[in-house]
Amino acid sequence: MTSILTNVAAMSALSTLRSISSGMEETQSRVSSGERVGEASDNAAYWSIATTMKSDNMALSAVSDALGLGASKVDTAYAGMDAAIDVVKEIKAKLVTATEEGVDKAKVQEEISQLQEQLMSIAESAAFSGENWIAGDAADVTVVSGFVRDANNAVSVKTTTYTLDAAADGTLLFGGDGAGGIDDTTGVLGTAGGATIGVSVYELDISTFDGTEMAEALTLVDEALASMTSAAAELGSISTRIELQEDFVGSLSDSLDSGIGRLVDADMNEESTRLKALQTQQQLAIQSLSIANSSSEVILSLFR
Repeated sequence: MTSILTNVAAMSALSTLRSISSGMEETQSRVSSGERVGEASDNAAYWSIATTMKSDNMALSAVSDALGLGASKVDTAYAGMDAAIDVVKEIKAKLVTATEEGVDKAKVQEEISQLQEQLMSIAESAAFSGENWIAGDAADVTVVSGFVRDANNAVSVKTTTYTLDAAADGTLLFGGDGAGGIDDTTGVLGTAGGATIGVSVYELDISTFDGTEMAEALTLVDEALASMTSAAAELGSISTRIELQEDFVGSLSDSLDSGIGRLVDADMNEESTRLKALQTQQQLAIQSLSIANSSSEVILSLFR
């Protein structure tokens, strides 16, 4: 039946066109954004998971920055400790030289004094971002070492602790005075030692030492060198751990990006093909609607 009041064919063609237009709008949105799940209404479960993973990835980025800051502090401390070890080795060599018969100990002491001043210069200079891990007040310092989301969905930041110890066998070359300055009577190099000589490596003066005192001075320096080597080894191990953690955080961040992409990213090859097909369907639907609307004109021709 043909009716001039109800054009069923046109209504059907219009419905098809609306459906195609809706599909085109959705596909064009995916093509322009690159996401098939851009908001919760697209897929609530995937959107929720992806949003949480994105927030974790942002946290990992902050952890990576914190690791970089921590690595700089540790590397600065290690560089200072390593340089100080080289200087103490020189002092030890000078002491060995001074034990020989006929050597002018006063002349050797002049060289040792210069090396002692160099030790203080190293200790004062080895600071990063206002923190000095080889000279200053005794304390426990921490560096960020990781970010964790456990099975219960609780998040936490992991840290590594390094103890700044101003004892003779500690980790500080010199201790602090409590007011931000350096106390040259504490620490590995500042603490007095030796039953006879009763001085520190920093205060050591061999100008008038006899054989027994020279032997004691050599022992004092050797013990200080052992403590410094131990501290440098600990700093080195922390530096290695931070480096490994940085690599892991980078890999983890890439994995999260990949996982998020699998959940929400659009397949651009598929979407572009679908868009092309929808464009063709739209043209056909428009043509179909035009044909359906022209049926009324055919009816009019019957009354001419």
